Amino acid sequence: MTETVVETFAELKLSAPILQALAEVGYETPSPIQAACIPLLMAGQDILGEAQTGTGKTAAFALPFLERLDLADKRPQILVLTPTRELAIQVAEAFQTYARYLRDFHVLPIYGGQSMVVQLRQLSRGAQVIVGTPGRVMDHLERKSLDLSNLKALVLDEADEMLRMGFIDDVDWILEHTPDTRQTALFSATMPDVIRRVAHKHLKDPREIKIKAATSTVATTRQRYWQVRGVNKLDALTRILEVEEDFDAAIIFVRTKIATEELADKLEARGYAAAAINGDMTQGLRERVIEQLKSSTLDILVATDVAARGIDVPRVTHVINYDIPYDTEAYVHRIGRTGRAGRQGNAILFVAPRERGMLRAIERATRQPIEQISLPTREDVQGRRVAQLKQQILDSIEAEDMQYFSEVLDQLAEENDLSLEDIAPALLYLVQRERPLQVEEQGTGWAVATAPAEAPRKFEERGEHGDRGERSDRPPRERAPRHEFAEGSKSQRYRIEVGRNHNATPKEIVGAIANEGGIDGRLIGQIDLFGDFSTVELPALPEPLLNVLKRTRVRQQPLNIRALAEGEVFEKKRDPVGRSGSRDFRPDSRPDYRSESRDSAPRKPWQGDSRPAPRKTDDRPRSPYNFEDRPARPRESTERAGHFAGGERRPYPPRDSAERRPFDGPAKRSFGGPPASSFGDAPPKRSFARDDTPRRSFDERAPAPREGFAKPAFKAGEKPKSSFKGSKSSFSGKPKKGW
Repeated sequence: MTETVVETFAELKLSAPILQALAEVGYETPSPIQAACIPLLMAGQDILGEAQTGTGKTAAFALPFLERLDLADKRPQILVLTPTRELAIQVAEAFQTYARYLRDFHVLPIYGGQSMVVQLRQLSRGAQVIVGTPGRVMDHLERKSLDLSNLKALVLDEADEMLRMGFIDDVDWILEHTPDTRQTALFSATMPDVIRRVAHKHLKDPREIKIKAATSTVATTRQRYWQVRGVNKLDALTRILEVEEDFDAAIIFVRTKIATEELADKLEARGYAAAAINGDMTQGLRERVIEQLKSSTLDILVATDVAARGIDVPRVTHVINYDIPYDTEAYVHRIGRTGRAGRQGNAILFVAPRERGMLRAIERATRQPIEQISLPTREDVQGRRVAQLKQQILDSIEAEDMQYFSEVLDQLAEENDLSLEDIAPALLYLVQRERPLQVEEQGTGWAVATAPAEAPRKFEERGEHGDRGERSDRPPRERAPRHEFAEGSKSQRYRIEVGRNHNATPKEIVGAIANEGGIDGRLIGQIDLFGDFSTVELPALPEPLLNVLKRTRVRQQPLNIRALAEGEVFEKKRDPVGRSGSRDFRPDSRPDYRSESRDSAPRKPWQGDSRPAPRKTDDRPRSPYNFEDRPARPRESTERAGHFAGGERRPYPPRDSAERRPFDGPAKRSFGGPPASSFGDAPPKRSFARDDTPRRSFDERAPAPREGFAKPAFKAGEKPKSSFKGSKSSFSGKPKKGW
């Protein structure tokens, strides 16, 4: 559909109360998605909108549906489904903002994590607009606490994100429990096949609206990336935050919930007002954190992809992808947190060497090149700190009355015979004590030698079939070492505190040392994996580089690398059966499968070795087998063949009946007699003489049959008498006296 050019919201025939609210908010010109959707939705048409996040989709469906509300009816008339609770709150707040001059209007957000009792009470009071997540909406529909019989319109906001989070089946179930007469609007940043199937199933002759990527937030966001090499990512992040001129607030994205808390704590320890937000936090705490970001109490928010959905804070100027996203869609959603509604934004991406493929995929998805940046130097950071301090001093001189402070300075100079030139440096020193102007060498990786950043290459689109084409801007297979060592320098063995119990592999250890330490992989020697630690052979490392590698993590474990003392020996243990990987690993070399295996090769015992010595084998040549020399086969018994299943023949001779059997033991004796032999003071054992009398057959031993039982016969009215004659307890008639 071609984009409609609309200059003002008044041209869209919106009512006066809504136009007044839009004017107070500051909306003047409708965005392309708003100009295209509002007329169609006001006319009752189903739409299928494809647009990136931050393009104004909320107002595109909220404004026309507000025009069609019956404010006298308190039953739900509009239902909006969102993937996250943050987005549900944001959409509900937008409805409330646009309808601030509509009397008797009520909007209710419902989502998981909030008290069900509170939601039931609010639903009983009535609300024309319900905004909720699929799971909680399903809960209320099953409880019969949400009545959608009067539903007029339904909105699926960010349907692709609901698909990614596994809510698409819940959405399909909710749509089936809504009236067929409803109007439906579906919005998605991308349009996969599953989303199109849902649209064709539940939408009636929808009008498809697609906004070009040039009008999305990507166009208003400056995208840059830094290649991770030689410096810890946290130190690099600190340097970048120091030198960014227009920095006001930032959202830093990581992949895991644990990483949000760890990174927020480290940034707070370095003096930044930072907090974490993830799915494990209660809804009340999440709302307080976002409110603190809006009120400038917090400057940095460390979040995961899901937790940051729906956050719209105007002062967010930077989005930093500390961990690269898993797909391009997540990247587009991330940078949509900045550069919204025409504002300028900044997006910085940390890219490890093994993640360059994802960087190229992001460039193809956004159809824009991403600029490579170099890490700020110490001089850059010092210059930025000095400039900020100068500006603070000038602002204080213009804003405050300095008469009293001038008198104090004059008094100090007169009492101590000092000039103002002597006092000013001391005051400046006191001011910068908490944040020194001079950057220290230790602790931030300044002394680590890193190779200069590669020149940014020209962005090139792939061919029709995805072929990359020729690359003339770099020589083939030529890479400079990232950390220079003298040729022939002595190697040394180091101990790192990560091993096989942490599920670490030699490949991961090599990658961590090469990427974080700036060491060429060919200089990394033999790696031995133990239980809780490993040893690795490296060139002699300088102290600054050791400090960087100590903080490097493998499998969430810091390496804490240290040099091994000469003669330091560890007890090696045999690898458990079935474990893959070798303790002897050398990068850039392939194993020689022609050589004998480690198990068959002779080994030398070492100190503390508890394994037995290798078993000796007789490797002398054997003489050829002669059929005539085989031993004679023992005689087989045919009489005892029936004793075995299937008539099997066994090579045992028949046993004499008079021969004593082995389990009979010594000669039997009668009970109480002396034992056949005694050993010391052992008491005699009781035994019984064997009875060899032949037993009678069963018929002979069977008892005689008993006589049949005759049922007694009684005359009419006669009572039976006791069968126990003479028994004192038996009586007939009346009881005797005295009972």
